[in-house]
Amino acid sequence: MYAVIRTYSGRDAKQLFDFLEEKKTDVEAALRKVVGLASYTLLPLGDGGISITVCTDKAGTDESMKVARDWIEKNATHIHPFPPVITEGPVIVQIN
Repeated sequence: MYAVIRTYSGRDAKQLFDFLEEKKTDVEAALRKVVGLASYTLLPLGDGGISITVCTDKAGTDESMKVARDWIEKNATHIHPFPPVITEGPVIVQIN
C-alpha cells in the first residue's frame, strides 16, 4: 500500500474545500476510477484542507494526483489556491 497526503492552505484553499464539499459526488466519481484505490478522504480545516489517498501502489497515488489536478483545473477554474504540499510514502499499517 502507498499513501499520498495533499495539504492545501493559503490563498483560496478554504474556498476550494467549500467547493469540493458542494461537488463531493462528482469528486468521488472521478477518484473511484483510480486503479488500485483503497481509500480517499477529504478533510476540511479552518483555512483549507487535506486530502488523503491510499492505493495498492505508488502508480495508483500518482494517478490519483493527476485525476485530482485535472478535476480542479476543469471544474474549479474560478478558484486559484496555492499548489498543495505533497507528502507520500509506503503505508506501514492500515486498519479497516
